[in-house]
Amino acid sequence: MPLSSVSSLLALRHHSPLSLPPTSNRPPPHLRLLLPPFARRRAFACQPLAAAATDDMAAVAAAASPPTLLEHMGQAGAAADLTVLVAHIQSACKRIAALVASPGNAELSRAKAPGGVGVAAGRDAPKPLDELSNDIILSSLKSSGKVAVLASEENDLPIWISDDGPYVVVTDPLDGSRNIEVSIPTGTIFGIYNRLVELDHLPLEERAQLNSLQSGTHLVAAGYVLYSSATILCISFGAGTHAFTLDWSTGEFILTHPSLQIPPRGQIYSVNDARYFDWPEGLRKYIDTIRQGKGQHPKKYSARYVCSLVADFHRTLIYGGVAMNPRDHLRLVYEANPLSFLAEQAGGRGSDGKNRILSIQPVKLHQRLPLFLGSMEDMLELESYRDVQQKVNPGYEV
Repeated sequence: MPLSSVSSLLALRHHSPLSLPPTSNRPPPHLRLLLPPFARRRAFACQPLAAAATDDMAAVAAAASPPTLLEHMGQAGAAADLTVLVAHIQSACKRIAALVASPGNAELSRAKAPGGVGVAAGRDAPKPLDELSNDIILSSLKSSGKVAVLASEENDLPIWISDDGPYVVVTDPLDGSRNIEVSIPTGTIFGIYNRLVELDHLPLEERAQLNSLQSGTHLVAAGYVLYSSATILCISFGAGTHAFTLDWSTGEFILTHPSLQIPPRGQIYSVNDARYFDWPEGLRKYIDTIRQGKGQHPKKYSARYVCSLVADFHRTLIYGGVAMNPRDHLRLVYEANPLSFLAEQAGGRGSDGKNRILSIQPVKLHQRLPLFLGSMEDMLELESYRDVQQKVNPGYEV
């Protein structure tokens, strides 16, 4: 949907909670991607109809079709400013999706040679594709006119964009970019906060920093975009988690996974098993136990590990289980908080192995920590082993 259509959509919105009508007649979420989103609409369009009935039938077809992301927000009564912002975020992610799928991007996915501008502590070495994705997002957020601050994995410090922007955006523009040249899924992660107007009297740099270090409990919305065989935007506004799949024929993100719920327990764990001997005793014991089917769940667990955070989390969100990195590696502000928000809104849990992620107060932008995400029962069983955070943390060169 063109950005020019956003205002017309807003006129249709009402003030109900961000929820969907009952979906008992819909296929299960894991099968919904297989259904062409506009199949029924196209069927109506292809049939010769009497002129008098055409408008009525078109209305029925439109009502039967799943909504786009912006239509969903309009139906749910989302704030006008937030809808405009999300429209610009989805536009940026469409551009990134095309970028990562384009020929010749292998060179862009490689880290820059040493000797360039230094990288701040806590940040990974940037790659041209990361920086291009960051530029695309920054440009879109500036164009929206709705963002005061952008805090990105690709910038040492938060960027102040506008004095009157109502929102703060935190993002990892392209998670897993080292996987591009071997066609492994990548993703964009983002979180949205309200600007803290009570800080407006502070100096600009301090104001930007403090706005970016809000606790995850204050998130207004969070989401990720998975760039894979399908491009999927999963988002929550604090009333459930919903996933939308990009229909390349129309350029729209179409609702395919309404009101996602992580199964209470899964049968998959996702972690780098090669680091087994660096793990603490509690984590080794937990993994050994569930692999043998001797845990609280009597079935033997299987390992599935992509080494792409968005991909591993997306699978966990659909099938259940646990996705984890037990060492101080993933970033609290723009990776752990948004994904934990989505997990909780889908009935799951995000934890550092001891504490709820969303309750942790960030103290610096690129703060790292262990991250465990997944089904509620699996997460509680994992945490019961207590000693699951990896303290021995040798450097792993990739």
